[in-house]
Amino acid sequence: MRTIVHLSDIHFGKVDDQLLDPLRATVEQVGPDVVVVSGDLTQRARTEQFKAAKAYLDTLPQPQIVVPGNHDIPLYNVAARFLTPLTKYRRYITPNLAPEYVDDEIAVMGLNTARSLTIKDGRVNREQLARLHARLAGIDPKLTRIVVTHHPFDLPEHHDEDDLVDRAPMAMEAFSRCGVDLLLAGHVHTSSSANSAKRYKIAGYAALVVQAGTATSTRGRGKTTRSTCCASTRTRSRSSATAGRTRRALSRSPRSKRSGAKAIPGSRGWAIDYGPARVPPRCLTPWWDTGWSVEGDYSQ
Repeated sequence: MRTIVHLSDIHFGKVDDQLLDPLRATVEQVGPDVVVVSGDLTQRARTEQFKAAKAYLDTLPQPQIVVPGNHDIPLYNVAARFLTPLTKYRRYITPNLAPEYVDDEIAVMGLNTARSLTIKDGRVNREQLARLHARLAGIDPKLTRIVVTHHPFDLPEHHDEDDLVDRAPMAMEAFSRCGVDLLLAGHVHTSSSANSAKRYKIAGYAALVVQAGTATSTRGRGKTTRSTCCASTRTRSRSSATAGRTRRALSRSPRSKRSGAKAIPGSRGWAIDYGPARVPPRCLTPWWDTGWSVEGDYSQ
């Protein structure tokens, strides 16, 4: 079984400094196999913000899969926005816009959705999806396949549909052909989880869609209450039984059991631990009737 810590929207330049040390301690305590950071490392894509973000990431466990967000592209510097949009990100964070981590149980693939031509929206294109398909085609089919983006493929209730990544239906069709099991994203600063089959009606396919709230930022988005959160995701390989018992686990509810449905999340043994317990304020994740239920004590 593998453990992934998922952070998002850390927004250096608008950081609550009191959260940094507790968050680091919690991540170290979890002892992840991979740390995922799904974009918006900075508030305004400034050099000092990228340097601060990189310095903090360097204190967290390795390996890391990091992708950019819309805030990692300059906003006010129009020339840089259109001519060199991710130059500072690639200089200070990582030159790789399609990072990957593969071991004998999981394959984690990063996908860049940040674009210059939009202020906050994101997009995927056919070339990216073709490269992703080629990358996944070469790995063991038994591995659990995970895709990391900044912009989400699903949303909590009452969120603006414009926050969905552009061309999401096209991407989901591609993910179904690639056998993607888990999608990790951020952007809306609200933690949530859903079964992709509720929004995307693709025969024989469902994936678990998870968003992490902002882990460190003081910045809210619109009327959304800030959610300080990281997520620790435990996975098992496709051939494994359901996930082992965890203190706070996301598990399939009895009503969601569909025998023989190969692509149903849960049959792979997902277990998601939202927290961290030592980072105030508490991250209370809303859950909806997507065939999943929450088990665990959030009071501590």
